Amino acid sequence: MENCAKFLRDKKWGIFNHYLWHEVCVPGNFHNRGTGVTDWDTAVRMFDVERLAYTLHTMNVGYYFITLMQGTRHMLAPNATYDRIAGTKPGEACATRDLPLELYDALSKYGIDLCLYYTGDGPHNDPELSAKFDCFDGPYQEKRPVDEKFCKGWAAVVEEYAVRYGDKVKAWWLDGFYDEQFGYTNELRGMYHKAIKKGNPNAAVAFNNGVKPGFWRVYPEEEFVCGEFNDFLVVPYSHSIEGAQAHILAPLGYDSETMLDCGGWASRGVRHTKEYMRDFIRACSRVGGAVTVDIAVNIDGTFEPDQELCMTWVGNNL
Repeated sequence: MENCAKFLRDKKWGIFNHYLWHEVCVPGNFHNRGTGVTDWDTAVRMFDVERLAYTLHTMNVGYYFITLMQGTRHMLAPNATYDRIAGTKPGEACATRDLPLELYDALSKYGIDLCLYYTGDGPHNDPELSAKFDCFDGPYQEKRPVDEKFCKGWAAVVEEYAVRYGDKVKAWWLDGFYDEQFGYTNELRGMYHKAIKKGNPNAAVAFNNGVKPGFWRVYPEEEFVCGEFNDFLVVPYSHSIEGAQAHILAPLGYDSETMLDCGGWASRGVRHTKEYMRDFIRACSRVGGAVTVDIAVNIDGTFEPDQELCMTWVGNNL
């Protein structure tokens, strides 16, 4: 099963983007680039896939992750299952443009693999839609455990995406599948694993159980480990973590004005020198581990110049 994720080891490193409504559609946030755009569907239509793909190519990136959603009602692509459960019309929650599909077409010209991010907690920050999906809402510490009913509906949403994209998506990084906070069990995680495999039996899947001090395999059948860290400090001990591909995801950004309590995710700034980042990726590569670097992305799909310069140098000097 680890073979599904071997491409991560072979390509060594990739870029991750949080492209989310609560960042790109908030005037005043640097992600909004002064456009004043607050409508999600409009924002997604502004994303320049060709420019992003070419930029990643110049950075020598092997694979690319982007978020389908996180917490709010806003989805990156059309989804009839979502609209049916939520009672929404196309464009009200799900973008009418199929951005992942267009990203695949643009990235494939350069041999860059497309990977997607999805969460296990639904639109929990939207009171109306959280009720429609029967998911918990409010702060994490006040959330009730997930149940089979919620998981059945929420897994059906990701299944529609997985079946549509098929082998165009190489890996899925599934966030918020916490056992302690959300009550996720392997049986419930298995519903999502099965849904994704229906679209592509060879897709690599990982379930996140929060930031840990080391590398753990969360689900017995996951093909790679999420490896969420808040910094690039820990090198995996092997390419295999209990049979799953070793992988780390951490943020490059470090800006006290934008990172707040989120550890630098989707923030601007550069927390380490380009030499440090090169050496860290080299160290992980020596043991067969893959490194995914979270950097900020703007409403139009462009990167912050200092982060782009840093990782372009890294990608061309490994």
